[in-house]
Amino acid sequence: MDAEIPAAAGARTAAPAVAAAAAPAMYRRGEIADAFESALYAMRCAQLVVEAFLDYNARFRAITRRAGERFAQRDWNGSQRDAVERIELYERRIQATVSALEQALAGNVRRRALWVEVKRHFSNLIDGLPDSEFCKTFFSSVTRRLFGTVGVSPDIEFVATDLDPLATAAPQAVTRLYRTAGPLERPLEGPVMQLLCSQHMALPWADLAASAREVGTAIEALLARQRERRGIDAIEVIDAVFYQSTRAYLVGRILGRGFAVPLAVALRSTEAGAVVDTTMLAEDELSILFGFARSYFHVDLERVADSVAVLKELMPRKPTGELFTVLGRAKQGKTERYRSLMRHLSGSSDEFVPAPGQRGLVMICFTLPSFDVVFKVIRDRIAEVKSASRNDVVAKYNFVFRHDRAGRLIDAQEFRRLRFPAARFCAPLLDELRAQACESVHQDGGDLIFDHLYIERRVTPLDIYLQHAPPAAAARAAIDYGQAIRDLAYTDVFPGDLLQKNFGVTRHGRVVFYDYDELCRVSDCQFRDLPTAQCEEDEMRAEPWFFVGDRDVFPETFLDFLGMSGPLRADFLRVHAELFEPAFWRRTQQRIAAGETLEVLPYART
Repeated sequence: MDAEIPAAAGARTAAPAVAAAAAPAMYRRGEIADAFESALYAMRCAQLVVEAFLDYNARFRAITRRAGERFAQRDWNGSQRDAVERIELYERRIQATVSALEQALAGNVRRRALWVEVKRHFSNLIDGLPDSEFCKTFFSSVTRRLFGTVGVSPDIEFVATDLDPLATAAPQAVTRLYRTAGPLERPLEGPVMQLLCSQHMALPWADLAASAREVGTAIEALLARQRERRGIDAIEVIDAVFYQSTRAYLVGRILGRGFAVPLAVALRSTEAGAVVDTTMLAEDELSILFGFARSYFHVDLERVADSVAVLKELMPRKPTGELFTVLGRAKQGKTERYRSLMRHLSGSSDEFVPAPGQRGLVMICFTLPSFDVVFKVIRDRIAEVKSASRNDVVAKYNFVFRHDRAGRLIDAQEFRRLRFPAARFCAPLLDELRAQACESVHQDGGDLIFDHLYIERRVTPLDIYLQHAPPAAAARAAIDYGQAIRDLAYTDVFPGDLLQKNFGVTRHGRVVFYDYDELCRVSDCQFRDLPTAQCEEDEMRAEPWFFVGDRDVFPETFLDFLGMSGPLRADFLRVHAELFEPAFWRRTQQRIAAGETLEVLPYART
């Protein structure tokens, strides 16, 4: 690292790059140290990794804190740059730490006995630190990188199944309570105003009283609809501002006598100041806001686990790992997903089977029916009809990881060197993996080792959903299918392949996209009008009679790929007919090129 930072034990020691140079020369030369010198060196290495994590965490929070100023200045391009910088930070700091250790240890860097001792000292050093499970995940990332660990190595890493980031969480430590004052004419206006004005934002309120009235009116209207007459005791919120894309949010709940209602207040930045954009008062609304297809929040939290515990109470069906991930702690989210998967495997008996839907030409997709995720492995040989290579596919997934997902691109987590019992795979799937993915999947005794795969939340493929959903639900999904294509365009994403099988429907009825091998930027496409045929023979040809470049896209042909007929087709065209007009796409390109931010919100504005 390139700066001096506080040590976990209270002293000040050199950052890793400096500590490397200070390592005992005897160890760097590869000589045998006595027990005392060996223990001292293990302690120093443990200190180095602790400080590397503290350095990473300090940088993470520094980037996160920029969000308030970006919101105040409406600097949305700067916000997106910050999002990418923060996403890339973990990998950069892990690599810097590994390099520092390699410099310090030279030929001894992969001596297992040393790292057993380093782990023991590391555990002692982090005792009492906030979110110590994060520290353990960082340590395990370092040792897995050094040793190329397959499966788990409990002697030199912290086993995910033994970690519980919420075990010591204290939700009440991060919330603030605003109590009602009694039977006033507008009993909520006072506590709501206190709530709004107590938040530390770099932007003043355009009209604090009006914003408080809007939130209070929304809450009172909900309770009136629910005929809730028992009264409200308080409003409880997490004492931090959640920034995401072009909005800021205050998140908490309404507490009454025997009931609680989730709450999220969306704030918009204007030239006059901050204003309330909408008030969300339902678990499903908050679940969409914190969904697995949304970009990560920027919210500065001293103890992340405490806030995750609060969010888990507000959204009990939301997996804990997804909450860590959407707060920007993607690596901890992966650790938590792995932990929950391993625990589920140990307590279940069903087999991995091919995922529902049409067979993919690029990926082998499979699932465990009792666990709500899909596993995706790149095939060794991609069908010739696809122009993508393995590296191209990986690059597309990396693009999605760093891009604004706008609530329409599923967050796919990349895993390496995972070990699963081969006996848990059904025979046809096992045969397919052995025959078509042997470059990334191989057998080790009774286990399958997956050198590389993606894991993402399972959704119902759109083509299957439209076949079986009630007419009203199918109509809503068909219309949202068009909205998904439109939302992606607004964030400079063109799916490439618009077939229904590449889209899915969430439990909230929202349509999302999950097949990224042909995805590209709208900015990189050439949206052309379909040439008029000059003769009948041209119209009858199976192949285009005109030149088609690699970047050419003909929106007038999209309807041929959507696979809808009858009422669903009519519903789609009624709302989204302009998607088939090249002018819409060229106009969108122009707006993106001009630097305009085309908002895609996770709620309907009030």
